[in-house]
Amino acid sequence: MKEKKKIYILLTDTGTLFTRMIKAYTKEPFNHASLAFDEDLHEVYSFGRKYESNPFLGGFVKENMLSPLFLDERRDTKCAVYCCEVGHAAYERIRQTVNEMERNESKYKYNMLGLLAFVFNMKLKRKHAYFCSQFVSEMLLSGGVSLADKCPEFTTPGDLGRSEQSKLLYTGSLREYPPLSLRFDEPIAADADPITVQTS
Repeated sequence: MKEKKKIYILLTDTGTLFTRMIKAYTKEPFNHASLAFDEDLHEVYSFGRKYESNPFLGGFVKENMLSPLFLDERRDTKCAVYCCEVGHAAYERIRQTVNEMERNESKYKYNMLGLLAFVFNMKLKRKHAYFCSQFVSEMLLSGGVSLADKCPEFTTPGDLGRSEQSKLLYTGSLREYPPLSLRFDEPIAADADPITVQTS
């Protein structure tokens, strides 16, 4: 029997104005959710702002954990890292779905209307549009893995962390997360993708 594969869920609170607004509503410590395929957080995906300077242009993003948004010295980004074990077939389906989205990222938009609908307890599913925790929940469901007892349109970052299938690996300062802190001195390639993400 094959060993199960690991998928990681990263919850963060960057302390930006938008995240503080969400936090005021949810009353939860973390307000952004991302899906990662490695414990070192090299491959991290979510939905949020595409460029740090523009909070209104959002969509599918591959996040750079070393970007100023996450490791700005003026803010101490808090995080929680969870591990979720899934079967090989589920893992491959999830990975394939994310890879397909990455190849067609221009199609995808941030689901601001869905987020507003959530606030008013209304379900709004839009084609090619997600907010962060909706995206993570939907990707896991694509592999047959359900972390919350609610649909993705009503799933919060906290729901993902509270799942019995999510094993907490670390909580605290993102800067002090051991696998990430070892990368502080890594050179950033000149052609590195400038896309970073605001929290959902």
